[in-house]
Amino acid sequence: MSKKTYQVIGLMSGSSLDGLDLAYCSFELDKAADNPIAHWQLHIGETISLSEKWQTRLFNLPQQNALTFAQTHSYFGHYTAELVNDFIKRHQLEVDFIAAHGHTIFHYPDKRITVQIGDGAALAALTGLPVVNNFRTQDIAINGEGTPLAPIADKLLFQGYDFYLNLGGIANITCNANGKYIAFDIGPANQVLNVLANQLELDFDRDGAVAAQAQPLDTLWQQLNAMPYFSKPFPKSLDNNWIREEVFPLYFATLEAWEDKLHTACLHLAHQTALSIQQVLTKEKLHKKNYRLLATGGGTKNKFLLQCINTACAKLATTEIVVPTADVIDFKEAILIGLMGVLRVENIPNCLQTVTGATHDTIGGSIFQGTKKFI
Repeated sequence: MSKKTYQVIGLMSGSSLDGLDLAYCSFELDKAADNPIAHWQLHIGETISLSEKWQTRLFNLPQQNALTFAQTHSYFGHYTAELVNDFIKRHQLEVDFIAAHGHTIFHYPDKRITVQIGDGAALAALTGLPVVNNFRTQDIAINGEGTPLAPIADKLLFQGYDFYLNLGGIANITCNANGKYIAFDIGPANQVLNVLANQLELDFDRDGAVAAQAQPLDTLWQQLNAMPYFSKPFPKSLDNNWIREEVFPLYFATLEAWEDKLHTACLHLAHQTALSIQQVLTKEKLHKKNYRLLATGGGTKNKFLLQCINTACAKLATTEIVVPTADVIDFKEAILIGLMGVLRVENIPNCLQTVTGATHDTIGGSIFQGTKKFI
């Protein structure tokens, strides 16, 4: 059977508001094989920082009126198109289509609501390229969490591990339980760590150096672990607004040093990561002497955080934490979105029922044609 190759730009704007990730990838398909992705490659990855104006607007958007929301949805689509056009021009790229996640503003699966802004129609119109976006809503419509999306990439692109840990604005975990993929959100990660670092006039805590020199805060530790979300069974997912409304106040209510709060946040995330792994091992009745865990996302650059996670996981079982190359760390989520776009175009499921709790697997994504036809 002949194979088909797509050249795709995957776009991801994460909850940590650190920028727009662009990943120019090629995906070679063989639909007759068990794994339809015969080969893939990240050719160019780039992160374009968001201006302070855009960071402020996106952060505050959940509290704005409907007109401001609609305007921002449109403006962000236009702005993204400008960035993509410049990216294509600078690198002289041949592109088949764009796959865009957008920026999550609301995520309430219990109310069947998830909203990622960034007008796909504007993006298609201004780049001339077909656009695939809106990947989560169909899953939520059939009682799924609509997240995490990462397990489809873990399954098709990053084989060979028992667990996959993504340390982005929110941390999530995936488990390959004998071919059954399970995943859920663990808790806030860089989204909280960066805000705490900001109080020390730092953009972020480089290598976790500040946190490593500080001390844990027992009362804050207990308050964080007592939050109901952490005792809920999976599948489950987090909304950015819940973090801002419920988690941030705990950190800002106490008068202890921000350095100690950073230290406590790292310990808390590590503890919840270990508990999440234990929850999966128990429920799925998994018993191995050694586990391999692939860690990705910006949080993997925080050496103290990784040290805390390694220590916490070692209490459960022998766990080898593997940190991949820098391009995978930085652009895994944008690569994922590119992959999801390819699967959508080929009518292959890209949202897994075992992950989200939906009634069945779905082929998520809306398509805006642009002026260039799909190959």
